[in-house]
Amino acid sequence: MTTKHLNLSDNTIFKRADGQPLIIAGPCSAESEEQMLETARGLQSVPEVTIFRAGIWKPRTRPGAFEGIGKVGLKWLKRVKEETGMLTACEVATGEHVNDALKQGVDILWVGARTTVNPFSVQEIADALEGVDVPVLVKNPVNPDLQLWLGALERLNRAGITDLAAIHRGFSSFDSRPYRNHPKWNMAYEFKKLLPEVPLICDPSHIAGKRSLLQQISQEALNLQVDGLMIETHCNPDVALSDAAQQVTPEGLKQLLASLIVERVSSTATANEEELSELRNLIDYLDNELINVLARRSAVAKEIGILKKENKINLLQTGRWEQVMEQRMQLALREGLTEDFVKAIFQEIHQHSLHVQAAAAVESKLVTNLK
Repeated sequence: MTTKHLNLSDNTIFKRADGQPLIIAGPCSAESEEQMLETARGLQSVPEVTIFRAGIWKPRTRPGAFEGIGKVGLKWLKRVKEETGMLTACEVATGEHVNDALKQGVDILWVGARTTVNPFSVQEIADALEGVDVPVLVKNPVNPDLQLWLGALERLNRAGITDLAAIHRGFSSFDSRPYRNHPKWNMAYEFKKLLPEVPLICDPSHIAGKRSLLQQISQEALNLQVDGLMIETHCNPDVALSDAAQQVTPEGLKQLLASLIVERVSSTATANEEELSELRNLIDYLDNELINVLARRSAVAKEIGILKKENKINLLQTGRWEQVMEQRMQLALREGLTEDFVKAIFQEIHQHSLHVQAAAAVESKLVTNLK
């Protein structure tokens, strides 16, 4: 995969001079002037936060959900900047959004995941930005397509936008558990390899979907040497009109940031040493994914054990197991893995699965007897 050279500014707003991660925070949605100001005032006690974000227009999957307050919220963003001095940022999805945001002095614009996936929409935004000097962030498309992501950046750059950064917010998939959007850290790694000059910001909120995962995801992102984090923050998350479960309070954000370990690659490190560090972190991520998949597989095995007990089916189905192994071996060979290696792993998995099924069958019998 090749990329075209981007004409980027040497003085980007998206990288801090001290090497620390840039922190962008604020509510998922602008809901009221009071909510915006209370959140912004709370964030003043979090010195790492320099950019205040808020969703003005909210593209929702289903009609009827809160779709944003509209351009009146831009005046609230302006008030936040006047009172706190923080820079402001909001999402734009159309040329009209761009014009409205710029008229109200919004400092930074971002292109959302649902927009990035559509080159027509990105081009409309690029046309509206022709001749304008404003920093722009581009979220990854909802589907894992690096070309779409890169193409969006190229379109904006052709329009004259030279202060560009990307946001990694995860990808939609059939089963993203335990995430809301699967991080696919390997995609972030590939992006950094293809466009190392473009700052990469991680959005743990949209990857996590819930507060309990924010710390883990933020740390994994920093381990991959991202340039910053965008974390949704609300003065009262439990009553938020959108994405309540993934937002934190300003105090919660302060505690989260304090828990993170920032280890920047030494300025004296060679390119090979830097790449080795990133690859090791990628291995850590893939190992975590293996454990998540094995946990989900065990949960399915438990359901199978209960069904076998209820229908008086033997736990060990020799014919089925032989068919499974044949299919897995064919796939392994196509992927360049050795037969002995994969066979040993699946034999262990199979033994564990039988144990889980047997335990589930006993548990199901006990529950039935208690009834």
